[in-house]
Formats: sequence, structure tokens, C-alpha cells
Amino acid sequence: MGIEDKAENKLQDLAGNAKEAVGNVTDNNELKAEGKADQAEAGAKDAVENVKDFAADAGANLKAAGEKLLDGFKKKD
Repeated sequence: MGIEDKAENKLQDLAGNAKEAVGNVTDNNELKAEGKADQAEAGAKDAVENVKDFAADAGANLKAAGEKLLDGFKKKD
């Protein structure tokens, strides 16, 4: 996950927290719901980015392991 994505998601989460807090203080159920939705969306985006990061890391690790294995076979020749 890029730093920009993390910052954007964190800002969306903070904005959601603020909306929910204002909704609680003003007894505005619609604003509370919007805040919770913003927080949920930010969390979902974080989860997707984490899966992407995991897949990229797994791919890089698999490639490195394959290269190491090939190098081992080449040294035996």
C-alpha cells in the first residue's frame, strides 16, 4: 500500500469519526450513519490494499525462492 493510499484512508476514517461524533452531539442519526459508513469504507479500502501488499510480497518471495533453487541446480553442474 502506498503512503498516499494510507493517508487518504486514514483521513476518510478520521472524517467518519468526526461526522459520527457531531451526529451524536446533535442527535442527527443521518450524520452518525454517514460517519459510520465512511469509517467502514476506509476499513474496507485498507483491507483490499493489505491483500494487494500480501500478494505482491508472496509473489516476490516465490520468485526469489525459484531463483535460489535454479542457482542451486546450476552450481551442481
